[in-house]
Amino acid sequence: MVTAIVGGNWGDEGKGKMTDLLVGESDIVIRFQGGANAGHTIINEYGKFVLHILPSGVFRKNVVNIIASGVALNLDSLFNELDILENSDVPIPNLIISDRAQIVMPYHILFDKLEEERLGANSFGSTKSGIAPFYSDKFLKIGFQVSDIYDDNLKSKLEKVIEVKNIQIKSLYKKANLIDTEKIYEYLLSFKDRLAPYIKEITYYLHSAVKDNKKILLEGQLGALRDPDNGIYPFVTSSSPLAGFGAVGAGLPSHSIKEIITVVKAYSSCVGAGTFVSEIFGEEADELRSRGGDNGEYGATTGRPRRMGWFDVVASRYGCILQGTTQVALSLLDVLGYLKKIPVCIGYEIDGIITDKFPITSQLNKAKPVYTNLDGWECNISGIRKYNKLPNNTKKYIKFIEEKLGFPITMISNGPKREDIIYR
Repeated sequence: MVTAIVGGNWGDEGKGKMTDLLVGESDIVIRFQGGANAGHTIINEYGKFVLHILPSGVFRKNVVNIIASGVALNLDSLFNELDILENSDVPIPNLIISDRAQIVMPYHILFDKLEEERLGANSFGSTKSGIAPFYSDKFLKIGFQVSDIYDDNLKSKLEKVIEVKNIQIKSLYKKANLIDTEKIYEYLLSFKDRLAPYIKEITYYLHSAVKDNKKILLEGQLGALRDPDNGIYPFVTSSSPLAGFGAVGAGLPSHSIKEIITVVKAYSSCVGAGTFVSEIFGEEADELRSRGGDNGEYGATTGRPRRMGWFDVVASRYGCILQGTTQVALSLLDVLGYLKKIPVCIGYEIDGIITDKFPITSQLNKAKPVYTNLDGWECNISGIRKYNKLPNNTKKYIKFIEEKLGFPITMISNGPKREDIIYR
């Protein structure tokens, strides 16, 4: 059976912990899209880790971890993470990298930085991880798969691509420092021996795994509102974080996905640019940010302070619909215990009309939040493991959100650790 765990918002929903929990019930975990531009924070018996490339199953010795063809593979990040695990006494993970996975090249990161610099105040808030240039090259059909490292024609392919890149650097960005083909060639070859044991063909492997009824977990990055087709375009990522793309990015048939668990936060947060209707500012935002997450709400990859807001029913319901949600995991509920009243955004006012439908970007830019206030529980609920032990106002908050979303909330996270979970 194949299960996807994905984000319902802008990313940073707390998927890392939820994924880590579900990994314990899985045989295979697959990263199906994205790259080192976002991270999953996991706290377990080995310590605290932020994974950018590695699947979350690397801490479980009986789990096969796959980096699939839909991933933007940063080789430096990959081996840096593997070294961190080794230095933290984590057992060597069972890792497979698809021979069709494509490589984030050093010049992708360069072009990401140059373009953000060129755009200035109109930039997209990129993490400068090379993701947009990577996917641009992928769809221009000038990308490099990991299997190309072992191809005798690698250098000639590089020369053709880099020739055009250098023209862009000189003409568009007016820079004198050009890309050295030989350095890029040597860079790729430096990974040849270490990478080889991990590279495998995965389509037939996964075909057999599905036939054998293995428990497969698809692990998504970012959230539904960052989808380039259905999200807050152009302030989106460059690959689809939707469960529907999970089949494509992993190399599985679409009908194999049976469960889609969408993670939403008990409040809202966002890293990067784009309209964020329920955003709050000043001391109110600082207070929520300082209490959120394990060490506050700061980007796992960039370290940037996350933009903070109250729970947005309109955005979250839209995200759940896009994901094809079968169940919802509500994260970081414990963070809200300090509030006497908890605002929830239940609608958007656009040109004097109130709607509960998530609009296109031009309309979203004009939207004002419509709030209702729920009674807070004003106590620390961390450590509670049974739903019926929660304060009444906490249960009312959960039920209110569930009713507004229209999807069942089956898991509730009320603390940073793996065991801080309530099944409902």
